[in-house]
Amino acid sequence: MKNMQLKIQEALGSDLPQGPIVQTSEDAELPSHFAVSELANESFDAAATELAALVGAKDVRLDRRLASLWFKGSIDPIDWQMPPTWDDIAGVYETNDGWIRLHTNAPHHRKTALDVLGCDANKQAAIEAVSAWSADHLETEINAHHGAAAAMRSLEAWASHQQGQAVAREPLIAWDIAGSDARSKALDEIKVLDLTRVLAGPVATRFLAGFGARVLRIDPPWWNEPGVEPEVTLGKRRAGLDLKSKDDRNTFEMLLADADVLVHGYRPGALSNLGYDPETLRRWAPNLIDVSLCAYGWTGPWNTRRGFDSLVQMSCGIAHEGMVRQGAKEPVPLPVQALDHATGNLMAAAVIRALRRRNATGEVLRARLSLARTACVLTDEGAHTLKGEMPAPEDGEFEVETEQTSWGTARRLRFPVKIGGLGPKWDRPSGYLRLDPPIW
Repeated sequence: MKNMQLKIQEALGSDLPQGPIVQTSEDAELPSHFAVSELANESFDAAATELAALVGAKDVRLDRRLASLWFKGSIDPIDWQMPPTWDDIAGVYETNDGWIRLHTNAPHHRKTALDVLGCDANKQAAIEAVSAWSADHLETEINAHHGAAAAMRSLEAWASHQQGQAVAREPLIAWDIAGSDARSKALDEIKVLDLTRVLAGPVATRFLAGFGARVLRIDPPWWNEPGVEPEVTLGKRRAGLDLKSKDDRNTFEMLLADADVLVHGYRPGALSNLGYDPETLRRWAPNLIDVSLCAYGWTGPWNTRRGFDSLVQMSCGIAHEGMVRQGAKEPVPLPVQALDHATGNLMAAAVIRALRRRNATGEVLRARLSLARTACVLTDEGAHTLKGEMPAPEDGEFEVETEQTSWGTARRLRFPVKIGGLGPKWDRPSGYLRLDPPIW
């Protein structure tokens, strides 16, 4: 898939001095009508290549099979079970003219969906209520009331949609020069302030934490994401702040002033509405590398719409194409949250590239990515007949040492990337949110 590889390389730049990455184990192929395993491989390749360039390593190894496995999940609980991934209302529903996916994992998104539908909080009631709506109308109403939902569209419909066209015109990674800084730092000397939640941003900061960055994740008091916390909190300090509270804002601003990198996943305008527009951020932290993501792109009529991987797959034609090619009776999404994981790896690559640029030239960069634009990289490769099967990890693919998480003991898969013969070293196990004080 040279086309995919070239697009990612072009998005990051071509100033990489070391030789090609050594690929190992070619036997994994996630079951899909799209090149999902290739996307996993190329996104890990991008982050690994940037990291190798930063540290001057020549021996860079990437395990393709492990790359696919990490897109599925990296943790294996021992004597406990992973929390449910989905709320009981979340899922795909048949409307009177098509299909829609409701995303109700967050309590306020769940309430919005049920309020718009005017039904009781049970699956059967939701099924009956949704069936009376058109997909587009219900999608519009839920999103207008600050919920999260996506009607199913075909690849062709998305390509002609105003938002689909806007996203297609955007770069995979949009770069800006935001300032200058004469300091030079290694990855293990930087402080990363993490304002991201499920799932792409936390994947990015997990990568950075594994290779030495000091990551401090900040969540509001009311937020939880139990289905993914065991996966993505690895290696990070985790604090709680309410950015609508004066005292907490003061604390946040002190953290910000001492940070090297800010990674955030707020919709366009949302962080500004809290009083932290780019100019304000720059006043508090003039040397800050700012890397952000959103769901539906940074331009177009949907740029402020709430979204998640599963919703973007419905909007951009992936779920529809899977259904048609498989002859299925309902939408067929990707077998993993590939848009999240790939975008997360690209965000990690962007942070490292920005650090390299700052070290080399003094330029401070800002980068913006989106799930919808990452989806273009996948769909532009075209669809094919179903191939591959869901790989099951083997005992030898787990780390020897177990991990003592907040939920219990677990095994963690070996990481796909090794730089100079060494993989990541996370010095903190995964655990509950807001366990740590908001200090570096």
